[in-house]
Amino acid sequence: MIIYNVTSNIDESIHADWLTWIKAHIPKVLATGKFDKATLSKVLVEEDMGGVTYSVQYRSYSREALDAYYRDDADKLRAEGLQKFADKILSFRTELEIVDEYTVNFT
Repeated sequence: MIIYNVTSNIDESIHADWLTWIKAHIPKVLATGKFDKATLSKVLVEEDMGGVTYSVQYRSYSREALDAYYRDDADKLRAEGLQKFADKILSFRTELEIVDEYTVNFT
């Protein structure tokens, strides 16, 4: 399983608009059929550059599904955010491979 992580630092002047936009954008990414789950998290560490930072983690079905997303969907979906927010957002992307998962069992 691969996690496609997008971390974005948002200028405070567009924070509310961006948050509304990303909550509508995530279902569009999921609708590509390449991911089964997404988690939107606020980063609690304050950045020296200011702004508000968020992470969106999209859980991909496989390496092949993520590659298909890059090939078929990523440019179009990224362009939507760039057109709307231009230089008020700084994003970087990482890929994470799930090695193992653990849960608490209280029984």
